[in-house]
Amino acid sequence: MTTHVHSTLLDRLRAGLPDTVLSSDPDVLAGHREDAAPLSPVGVPAALVRAGELGHVRHVLGVAQELGVPVVPQGARTGLSGGANAVDGCVLLSTERMNTIERIDPVEQIAVVRPGVRNADLSRAVRAEGLYYPPDPGSWETSTIGGNVATNAGGMCCVKYGVTADFVRGLEAVLPGGEVVRTGRSTAKGVAGYDLTRLLCGSEGTLAVITEVTLALVPEPETALTAVATFGSVQDAARAVAGVMAAGHRPSLLELLDAPTIRAVNAHRPMGLPEEAAAMLLVQSDRGPLASGDIAAYAKVFGGHGAQEVATADDAAESDMLLEARRLLLPALGDLGSVLVDDVCVPRGRMAELVEGVAALGATSGLVTACSGHAGDGNMHPCVIFDAADPGQVERAREVFAAIMDLGLALGGTITGEHGVGLLKRPWLATELGPVAMRLHREVKRVFDPKGILNPGKVLG
Repeated sequence: MTTHVHSTLLDRLRAGLPDTVLSSDPDVLAGHREDAAPLSPVGVPAALVRAGELGHVRHVLGVAQELGVPVVPQGARTGLSGGANAVDGCVLLSTERMNTIERIDPVEQIAVVRPGVRNADLSRAVRAEGLYYPPDPGSWETSTIGGNVATNAGGMCCVKYGVTADFVRGLEAVLPGGEVVRTGRSTAKGVAGYDLTRLLCGSEGTLAVITEVTLALVPEPETALTAVATFGSVQDAARAVAGVMAAGHRPSLLELLDAPTIRAVNAHRPMGLPEEAAAMLLVQSDRGPLASGDIAAYAKVFGGHGAQEVATADDAAESDMLLEARRLLLPALGDLGSVLVDDVCVPRGRMAELVEGVAALGATSGLVTACSGHAGDGNMHPCVIFDAADPGQVERAREVFAAIMDLGLALGGTITGEHGVGLLKRPWLATELGPVAMRLHREVKRVFDPKGILNPGKVLG
């Protein structure tokens, strides 16, 4: 970007924004220019706008469209695919300050929120009304609803309840140029027109900037019971998961932690997890008086697949501790070095092959690998741990990551179950989708963003 264009951009932005909203300070920009994904390219932004209202977003997108300046939408920057990384000369458009819960309606069982509302804050607010918002990504204390919608985030409860898009009824969004579009509805049913709401969910800020979300809620679940099962091999644990689902059970949570993850979590925060186990399954039923019977049924299946022990949490505090252990997965592995996180999702029946393949790649590369995740829906998070200061390890980490992506596709899976494509997984998208679907994706992008200013380089390249 030339000095003249940069000056013109800042002048035009200042004309419609309060001083507290716009920043071009290099130190501030440096602190906001990337998300949590390592090894993804990062550009140098020209400005940061911390939008506080719809008008701020409209002004930014109007100026950017006119000047042909790229805009990179951002939430809390907890993403793991480089989707919020700056490109050179861009405006970083943060919606974190648009963080109000507009209303919670117990009759319609909906919540209307701005995109900067944090997932955990919304969950607590609706529980106070006897309602429940199930999507719960591991970063739920910090990630925002806008970012969750943009990546179609999942979480531990998805095995029973579904992902973010399953709860988004309607959106308010701003198109390049500043035009506002409202999609979907607030009613429980409605099939008028194309489903633009579903299209925008998971579009990673490449089509529009989300400014309001209408979310469906469900009644608060009954009291839950949580159990832990230990196994002598990760493969047995993976097969046990397939066995539970094949038997027709529907736990509200079914997570797998392998041995490297168990040891890392214990080292990060001593929790007494069973370090002698090769793998641990964390399972939950939230069906109140039926939960104990569910846990017994799960235990029977686990036993048939080599479980060494199945133990039920004695109380809510112990259950919460086990869930917290699962949420500490990434911070704990981060204590070992830089972590390159994958999120391939494969058919449940082939999950054991994925786990075995990841372990083999770790052994041959000389790097530490771990493979834990949302086993109940086949969405695993293979992690490659490496020393970012060692060029040789960085290169090997890239090679192992690529091999995991290829393995996931070869097993009939997808390159991303919930993190999004962003920059990190873009090279594999065409392989998964094929040429016809890629052509349609590019044509949709041109309809929404004819000048290509929104999050350029992400998803489609």
